[in-house]
Amino acid sequence: MNGRWPGAKWLLGCLLFVASSRCEAQNLIPNPGFEETDTCRAILGLSGIHDWYSAYLTPDHLQSCLTYGALNGLPMNLFTYQEPYEGNSCVGLFTYHKNGLSEQREWIMVPLIQPMVQGQTYYCSFRANAAFGGNAEYPQIWLANSNVGMLFTTNDRHWYYGDPYPAPLNTAQVFYPQVLTDTVGWTLVSGSFVADSAYTYLMIGNFFSNGLTDTVHFADPSSVFPWYPRGYTLIDAVCVSASPNGCDMSQAVEEQNADLVVVYPNPARDALRVRKGNGLEARALDALGRLVWMGTIQGDDWVLPVANWARGSYVLQLEGATEMKNFKFVLID
Repeated sequence: MNGRWPGAKWLLGCLLFVASSRCEAQNLIPNPGFEETDTCRAILGLSGIHDWYSAYLTPDHLQSCLTYGALNGLPMNLFTYQEPYEGNSCVGLFTYHKNGLSEQREWIMVPLIQPMVQGQTYYCSFRANAAFGGNAEYPQIWLANSNVGMLFTTNDRHWYYGDPYPAPLNTAQVFYPQVLTDTVGWTLVSGSFVADSAYTYLMIGNFFSNGLTDTVHFADPSSVFPWYPRGYTLIDAVCVSASPNGCDMSQAVEEQNADLVVVYPNPARDALRVRKGNGLEARALDALGRLVWMGTIQGDDWVLPVANWARGSYVLQLEGATEMKNFKFVLID
């Protein structure tokens, strides 16, 4: 068994300790903190990083091993001044670009350690920071944007130089609907969802069009020249687990009946139904993070009329005494 199958030891441990949460809480993301790499070079892009690669344009591997102020160094680099959330590395990527018809974005991608199981609930999180204050001659990062998130897929989307820019996908299983404006700390982006396919890949970035993405200006665009209306976000500590205790979550999921709440149908047309949510406080946010409706769930089979709402993506937040859960749903014609 030694040397023939690297997963044998892990499987044996789980068989011997079936009650251990460490087996249940396996992180499905390889190299989750972007620490494993073959190089420490002052160069933009993902050169040398293990497992991760570009799904759209040229994200950057930022490293503390470089001299202070290097192109992709930490804490100071072209785009920002920021310590990594953990370890010595993180990734930076453009998550909004106002100019041009292509609505340029940068997406990173990684194959999961094992495929997801259809019908299984997965808990997901990562840390994000809004970049600002780098050492570029002309400041390039003056915008913060919404919708940074995680998109799972069964298809590899490895991007190569010269490939056409893909159209906005306007969907993600987990995303941050508000504008991510914290330039000092690391914001925890998290959520859970039920896998409707045997997903084998994860992408991280902003997958929504400019029209569905909200922004905030960090500075007056007339104060320097030239003016680059872009948003750049740092990513660290990526986690995906089938266990509710496997990843850091922004809200607890400890109540006994938390996973019994069901929101359906999705997509919806005239009505959205919530089962086993009696007494929970509820808020509905549109794709821009704006409050559309709020109230209290009444009964175990409750109906929210949505026939007059604009068609598109929404998030229903359900909050109890010790938890909050987010349910993404889409309204169609």
